[in-house]
Amino acid sequence: MTRVEALREPPVRGGRFTVVLEDGRRLRLERSVVEEFGLFPGREVDGETLLRVREANAHASAKARAVRIVSASNVSRRELRRRLLEKGEDAEMADEAVAWLSELNLLDDAQTARQLVQSAVRKGYGPARIRQILYQKGIDRSLWDEAMADLPPMDGAIDRFLAARFGGGTPDEREIKRAADALLRRGHSWSDIRPALRRYTDRLEDGMEE
Repeated sequence: MTRVEALREPPVRGGRFTVVLEDGRRLRLERSVVEEFGLFPGREVDGETLLRVREANAHASAKARAVRIVSASNVSRRELRRRLLEKGEDAEMADEAVAWLSELNLLDDAQTARQLVQSAVRKGYGPARIRQILYQKGIDRSLWDEAMADLPPMDGAIDRFLAARFGGGTPDEREIKRAADALLRRGHSWSDIRPALRRYTDRLEDGMEE
């Protein structure tokens, strides 16, 4: 049997409480666990209760961290699990947190894939770069085609990139190669880049003729 010596509130909202036991041990606990077990200075707890407190906190910690991650960015089930493990959460607790959020419809890989594709399109990325993003984010390949089904033609994105890159000037061969390489890195295919370069030079020639 031991006694709770002190209960210190977290310095920031959403942080963990620090429970100091009379034998010097310190437990960092989620608010829900402190409330569930009614921990307060002077409260006596036995060994079995401490085990239950630790187990409950492992569950609560993984869930709380999962909510913070999902709230901050678009993540897949696989990426969320990976990030929980990287933060030190137990594998079983991480799986439970992922399943819990999925049951609450707060974690939907198909929706996440669509959002990632839309974000990549706004940035002017091409299909190859978008597929790379989906892979890096842990989106299952079975969802890629549906998420990319409504990709717009790449002409507009490439044309805007070239206009910004060259600033309306006449690029030399080296500048053209650098622009093409940059577009390839952004995921565009050479079959789309080549006609875009031709369109750019044709507009310059038309302007000179006028």
